[in-house]
This record gives sequence, C-alpha cells and structure tokens, in this order.
Amino acid sequence: MTRTLLAFCVLCFAGLLSAQDYQTIKDLDRRSQKRFEEAKSFMRRQQIEQAIGELTGILEKNPRAIDVRLLRGQLQSDMGELALAEQDMEAVLEMDETYRKVAVYQVGIVEARQEKYAEAVAHFQQYLSLVDEDDRYRGRVEKYLQKATVAAELLANPVPFDPVSIGATINTAGKEYLPSFSADGQLLVYTVNYDGQEDFYYSVLGEDGAWSEGQPLQGVNTLENEGAQNISADGRLLIFTGCDWPDSYGSCDLYYAQKKNGQWGNLRHAATPLNSKHWDTQPSLSANGEYLYFTSNRPGGFGGSDIWRSKRTANGGWGAPENLGETINTSGNEQSPFLHADGQTLYFASDAHPGLGDYDIFISRLSERGEWQAPKNIGYPINTAAGEGALVVSLDGQTAYYTTGQNTEKGQPLNLDIYKFGLYEEARPASVTYVAGTVRDAESKKPLAEATVEIRIDGQTAEFASLNTREDGSFLVVLPAGENYALETEQEGYLFYSDRFELSGDFTVDKPYELEIELQKIPEGEAGILEGKEPIVLRNVLFETGSAALLSVSEPELNRLYDLLVRYPDLKIKINGHTDDVGDDQSNLLLSENRAKAVQEYLLEKGIAAERLSAEGFGETRPIATNDTPEGRRLNRRTEFELRE
Repeated sequence: MTRTLLAFCVLCFAGLLSAQDYQTIKDLDRRSQKRFEEAKSFMRRQQIEQAIGELTGILEKNPRAIDVRLLRGQLQSDMGELALAEQDMEAVLEMDETYRKVAVYQVGIVEARQEKYAEAVAHFQQYLSLVDEDDRYRGRVEKYLQKATVAAELLANPVPFDPVSIGATINTAGKEYLPSFSADGQLLVYTVNYDGQEDFYYSVLGEDGAWSEGQPLQGVNTLENEGAQNISADGRLLIFTGCDWPDSYGSCDLYYAQKKNGQWGNLRHAATPLNSKHWDTQPSLSANGEYLYFTSNRPGGFGGSDIWRSKRTANGGWGAPENLGETINTSGNEQSPFLHADGQTLYFASDAHPGLGDYDIFISRLSERGEWQAPKNIGYPINTAAGEGALVVSLDGQTAYYTTGQNTEKGQPLNLDIYKFGLYEEARPASVTYVAGTVRDAESKKPLAEATVEIRIDGQTAEFASLNTREDGSFLVVLPAGENYALETEQEGYLFYSDRFELSGDFTVDKPYELEIELQKIPEGEAGILEGKEPIVLRNVLFETGSAALLSVSEPELNRLYDLLVRYPDLKIKINGHTDDVGDDQSNLLLSENRAKAVQEYLLEKGIAAERLSAEGFGETRPIATNDTPEGRRLNRRTEFELRE
C-alpha cells in the first residue's frame, strides 16, 4: 500500500514541468487524459492490472508520456514485475533530468528488490545529491541507502542455507505457516488457511523421524479465525491470536487454551493489561513460562508495531507490558518475535533495521547485564529482497523452521509452506536441554497429577521455573545447560522431595536428564505407621565448608519444611546430620550434630514448638554411597528428617 500511495506523489510533480522532449498529462489529447483518470480510479480500487492496461494503451499512442510511464513503472513494481518497472523508470530518467528527483530513487528501490544493490546505492546517492536538506523524501532515501549498502555486503558474504520441505503430511495445497514445537520436539502445532479460514493443526513426530498427517486441533478451533500461536515447552498451554472475536478489545487479542486429560479446551481471553484496544498478536512464551513476548502497535512504542513483553504475576496472570526498547524497536515495524528456550536469544522480523527486503530476520542476544544487544541480520540467502516472516529454532539450536512461498507459480495465489534448514553456527542460540520426570506415590507407584515442581539455579533463592505435573504424573522443563540446579517437588498429603543436579556433559535434547520421583504419604492413624519409612533428604540445605553455618540458598527448602509443619500441626520430626569420612570420627560426629541443631534452631525461631523437633548427628557412620569418589562423598554429606511418634 505504501508503494501505491507513493505513486500518487509522482503526479504531484506534473504541474511543475515545462514541456521538453516528453509529454506531460496536459500535453496529451483528451481521450488519453480521460484514460489516465480511469487508470487512477482503477488504482484507488486496487484494480492494478486494469490500471496498467489503461496506462499501456496511452503509451502505445504516446510513448513519451512521462507521467504515464512513471506511474506504470510504479504499478508494475507493486505487481512484482520488477524488470518491466525498471525499464519504465529508466526511460523516465532518459527523458528529462527534471524528473530525477521523483524517479531516481524509485528505480533504486526496484533495483534493490532485484538484488542489484550496487546500482541501487548509486541511484540513492544520486538522489541525495540533487535535493536540499529539507527535502520531504530525504530521510526515507537515506534509510534506503543504508539498507542497500548493508544488503550489498550481505549479498557478498552468503551464509549456509539449504531449506527443505517439512514433509507432505504437513504441507498441502492450502497455506501452512507459523509452526510451534514442544520442547521435546515431539509435537508440532501450526496454522492452516483454507479459503480464508484460519485454524490450528497438529502433528506428532513418529519413531521414524516423520511427522504424522496434520489434524485439526479440536477444542481450540472455532468458526472465527485463529492464528499466530505458541505452545508452551511442556505442550500443555497454547497462547494464540484471535481477531475480531466477540470479547476482543481491539482488532486482534491474545487468548489461551489448556490441555487437560488429553483434551484441549478452556479457551479464555488474556484480558488487561496484556490485551488492549490495539493490535496485540504473535506471542512467544519463554521456556520457563515467566515472560510472554508479543507484537503490538499500542501507544508508547517507537513507531509502527513493536515487540513488547509481559511478566507473569503471582496469581498466574500477566503484568503490564513493557517495550523492549529502542535497541530492538525502531520507527518502522518489528514483529514475529521468537524467544529461544535458552532465554537469551531473540529472533524477530523488522522492516527498518538494515537488510535486504521489506522484512528481514534479525538476531539479538542478552548481555551479561540483561540488556538486548544490537540486532544482527541473519544473512543472505535466508533473507532476500522479498519479505521474510517468522523464524522458529529447535531446542538444540541446530534446525530452523520458516514459511515460504518459493514454489508459487506466476499469477497464482501464494501457497505458503513450512520449510526447515540447518542453522549455521554463528546464528545458533546457547545450549539447552530439558529435564523430564515422573512423580509417583512411593507405595502404590501410581502417578501424581498436579504435583508442584519448582527449580532454582544453584546459588539463587528465586525460582527459575515452576510447573505442575500432567495427568500421568510427568513433567518437562527446559533448562540452560552447564548450570547446577535445585529441585523441589510437593503434593498435598505428601512429604516433599528435593534434589540437586548438574546439566552438563552428555545431557542433550536427544538424551535429557530424567528423574523418577517418589513421594511419601503423610501417615494417618496410630503408632506403627512409621515403620519402614525412609528419611527425607534435604538436598538443598547447605552449609559453609567445615561449618554448621547455614548458607542463604538453604532458605527456600527450610521454609518448605516449615510450611509442612504448619499445615500438619500433628507432625513431629527428627532432624539427622551426616558427614563423609574425611577427617576424624569425633570431629565429624560433632559437625553433623551441630548441623542438625542448626536446622532445628531455624525452625524454632520461626515458631515451631520445641516438643515437635529433635536433632541428632551420626557423623560418617551411615553412608548412603561410597566415600571413594567426590560424588559419593557429596551424597553422604547430607541433612535429612524423618517422622517420629
């Protein structure tokens, strides 16, 4: 539309011209003038082919009609007939220099769209040399020049790119676009457009590595249009865009759907402050569920559409969105954000950052200070002179997915399909993997649904991720590789479980860290029920080396133990301390006793009655692993509690 409007500007110059070796509109016969007005009428109604037909008829009789040729060139550009557009505009430039201020940068635009960037640079520079500093188009052309200069550099340094279709079970005669994957790569959700109706489809990855035939996503699809979705890492939450729905605030709003008992449903409007009366769309959920990135043209941005983010609140809603700032957003349009599961690599599309086409794909990474760094163009030929849209990257960072209509036949509707390609190393995100686990009843071995799983990065007290188990007791959470983690699991009526682990070495997407967690029921009834019960190891209660001084990172787990005692006021516990075999027996015994008493004292200070608590140290006398390895000694250095009568 912008280019079409620009064509009208061409006409503004006609009255300023004196007749030379060309014809202006006023120099034409009345029949040709009428046809010119008819062409403009067709153009206003977006009947471009009819407009071009009228202009061609005029030029057959009047080949030196400069206004007509310039307008036809512009409309041919709008239709993608770039070579013909270039011919018309070059002809205009040959007729008279007076028109160069109008046509010279337009031929540059057409050249840029044909990837003739060096020629485009020359024409943009020529235009800037012909106009004053206050020229109305100067700023626009300066941006064109910058983009063409960058584009020439990108074209001269192509990146590896070999796209292939995702498969015939997904790509059909309809339009398929905007793919989204669960963290384990087993579930694909995407948008399908048949005859203007947008719905969601899903596919499951088979053992042979092929995707199953796409099926409608029942429970989410409606008679309205749904699109631009993102599925959570565990595959249980779908955030999507609904446009012109009965309860929407504006043209497009964000909505939710949940998967329970194997069925999708519980559709609901995201409400304020996430949604507004403006355009809110294209969600991307962080892997830990803490942040939601999306596109909006709401006030407070930098111009056009911007990328915003909202932080999840304690009650499960979303806080007031914040703009990602001028490093990411420009006076143009930024859209299609995709935050990789590493939490620090953002892919997005922009029509204003320097690139090759209308929209290019860019990468930005978080600095150590938590600030987004200057975006980098992902490179040619991933980006081209045509517009590129959303890019999605697999959990392992090896494969990228995008939508293209590269096989569209001339004159036929755009047949969008989903393609994949190996992402070159410099554009890959940080290494991540995922933890997959199952929570069960320790006695019956039955799975426990809706058990709470909380994970913290070692050394931090704030949660990195919090989630609930599925109906089958399973859970999945994406975590950055190379970190140590603390995990705690609890369920009403059960004693909690804690663990510590490191995601390094051989843990990859194909080989995740797996946990089998068993929770002990809190006993009810008379004496004897405690027999055979294993102590609960407080794996995230830590002390200073060789000391009974509690580290601050112990507080979340100690508070969890306190909360347990508050919820079940009849419970009495004994706190046990243990060491490895390093050092002499007596020192180890004393250290273990003091550490057990430190936990006891913490609970006493928070108000737990003294008669409900006891403490004992066992030194090195009760190892649960060998003391011959560092890992074994680490396991033996532990604090635990057991229920007592």
